[in-house]
Amino acid sequence: MTLRTHCHSLAAAALVLSAAASPVFAQGKAADPLTAEIETRLTAVMPKVVSWRRDIHEHPELSNQEVRTAALVERHLRALGLEVTANVGKTGVVGVLRGGKPGPVVALRADMDALPVTELVDLPFKSKVRTMYNGQEVGVMHACGHDNHVAIMMGTAEVLAGMKDRIPGTVKFIFQPAEEGLGGAQAMVNDGALENPRPSAIFGLHVWPSALGSLSTRAGGFMAAADQIDIVVKGRQTHGSAPWSGVDPIVIAAQIVMGLQTVASRQIDVTSAPAVITIGMIQGGNRGNIIPDSVVMIGTIRTFDPDMRKDIHTRVKRTVEDIAHSGGATARVSLSIGGLITQNDASLLEKMTPTLQRTAGDGGFKTINPVTGSEDFPAFTKDIPGLFYFLGVAPMGMDQKSQAANHSPLFFADEAALPTGVRAMANLAVDYLKSGGIATAKPAMKQ
Repeated sequence: MTLRTHCHSLAAAALVLSAAASPVFAQGKAADPLTAEIETRLTAVMPKVVSWRRDIHEHPELSNQEVRTAALVERHLRALGLEVTANVGKTGVVGVLRGGKPGPVVALRADMDALPVTELVDLPFKSKVRTMYNGQEVGVMHACGHDNHVAIMMGTAEVLAGMKDRIPGTVKFIFQPAEEGLGGAQAMVNDGALENPRPSAIFGLHVWPSALGSLSTRAGGFMAAADQIDIVVKGRQTHGSAPWSGVDPIVIAAQIVMGLQTVASRQIDVTSAPAVITIGMIQGGNRGNIIPDSVVMIGTIRTFDPDMRKDIHTRVKRTVEDIAHSGGATARVSLSIGGLITQNDASLLEKMTPTLQRTAGDGGFKTINPVTGSEDFPAFTKDIPGLFYFLGVAPMGMDQKSQAANHSPLFFADEAALPTGVRAMANLAVDYLKSGGIATAKPAMKQ
């Protein structure tokens, strides 16, 4: 997008922000006093939400370095009168809002970290931050949209704090660092983020390049587990003119890449659950006329079923080693267990579907297919039910298929979706508490 296009989108967003404060569902359908009060307070807080989002976007911080962002969150929560604990899981922040009426405890989660990506989107608040990452100077950008998550949750906290005397229970706000593959959720759990008080359910959202203001999710496996494959193929170095005098690990590595694709396409039952195996990096050799001694390969395995996950690990190791052996080489395979499967509790989703439908407006709530991206949100849901969903941020009127994906330097989130984000989070919390919550935590989910 050009600067003019984005400025036009931002101007349009300002108009939609005001319109979005009074959605269709609010016109004659919001008979419940708490729902109506959320809507009133939402209108007042939205300018702040937009301002917070732009400030955080302009000042992104990498995983476990979210010092400025965490300080902004902490100041805000303390000003609202919440009980605040900082430095949870390194830079995480937890705020507790105790309602004026007895009731259960519910948690809301937002992640705060940015990515080592140089922003290519022309915005007045474009990130110009540079830093060192893995020995290289890189840009830093909220290319996954976590700036929106933080701003939405800050707005939700302000909306609910303003009506806490009428809230039947307790809301725990969890602002998490290091979601991008560095285990921030588990670090917060280890530091007691889910204790004192312990919630009986947790909700989380993620911005997504889908229809503006839409809410989408599914029961069961929603986002994939992500495991890393590290492979070293050991051949025997020789001159490029005489490959028969050595063992060529590059050719064998190429055969391994193709062979691994048959694991997903020919060896597992993809009708039960999808799976993806990708080799994303190959390094070997430094000169065109030298066959190298070894090749290093790194990839990822994405799965939605725990048993299939284990089966694929076995098949990947066997495939790599057997192909290497057939060419006279050897291969060392290391499989690193990554993020868990993001599993939405079916009963919790059923319970909260009316809230999602109402807050998304007519036709705005959708059940979608599993997504092969991964999240560390399930670290919070090992022992309590959880519900994770997407908030659509693709600009209105633009072809969604052409929208840049999360993690792209061109990723753009339309601010007109922010009201729906705050509305959904606030209503999920209040509706869950009003319902009495879930009496007992579920057993740990099989992963």
